[in-house]
Amino acid sequence: MNRSTLHLLRAAALACAALAGGTVLAAPLAYVPNEKSGTISVIDTATDAVVRAIPAGARPRGIALDASGRTLFVADAASSSLLVLDAATGRARASVALGKSPEGVYASADGRYVAVAVEEGNSVTLVDAATSAVLAEIKVAGRNPEHAVFSPDGRWLLVSAEEAEQVDVIDVARRIQVGSIAVGLRPRGIGFSPDGRRAYIACELVNTVHVIDMATRTSVAAIPVGKNANGIAVHPNGAQVYVSNGADGSVMFIDAARNVVSATVAVGKRPWNMALTPDGAKLYVANGRSHSVSVIDTASATRTADIAVGQLPWGVLIR
Repeated sequence: MNRSTLHLLRAAALACAALAGGTVLAAPLAYVPNEKSGTISVIDTATDAVVRAIPAGARPRGIALDASGRTLFVADAASSSLLVLDAATGRARASVALGKSPEGVYASADGRYVAVAVEEGNSVTLVDAATSAVLAEIKVAGRNPEHAVFSPDGRWLLVSAEEAEQVDVIDVARRIQVGSIAVGLRPRGIGFSPDGRRAYIACELVNTVHVIDMATRTSVAAIPVGKNANGIAVHPNGAQVYVSNGADGSVMFIDAARNVVSATVAVGKRPWNMALTPDGAKLYVANGRSHSVSVIDTASATRTADIAVGQLPWGVLIR
């Protein structure tokens, strides 16, 4: 029996177990919200096979997991709510009312909070991850906020907005915006270095990734990248940063020590948000217009697989 057949059999067994008894699959798993299909595709990153699909409202976008990995938080733009789902069974636990058009969802590293960028409210909703209670509605300066990402120490939220030329800074403890950092037009994806000293911002309309010094809250470099720069991911060792280029259908590797592009990998149509396996060995890229996820081997900078998922995948979460 060849290796490919073994992978297929393992994926099928896992899928059957999950469907039959709600069994928790072996980590790491990749969760892909499909905005047009209303589902979350679950990928076994050992086999790169889809093992199940979880119903998730009518228009799922941002997604996060709690610290235990047992609870999924999903922004459903259609119902203007945050869906709280059992990660093993897909069953709904709660629904949290939000403002119109919620998008990015992020969990703090300590597992205490979930933040949701709410586009039409020009705000970020802070939620208690344990109780699903809304703790604060925090207004931001940028219009149509898309992402609200916690710093590794959980002290700050950086917020990018489609109608902005800055990222806004929220003090999590005080639950207010305390400043802004000038970047390029239409900031989108945000990623932090593991030590939290640097942040990387993809600016879509100027095809640039800005490097932010968090101590001074200033941009210290502007790296030219591909057309319509969008998603950002940072390797766990901090040595590489990855940016998806929506119009070019590519992902670029950035050398974080030199702030230059070191490799370019072709992927599907309109690559959007991305995630790495915990060891940083594989990068998973949601291709919105190809209805697929591309898998990139980060050591060799090569695409190793394209996985069919639902329609209009928004991004990837791996745990």
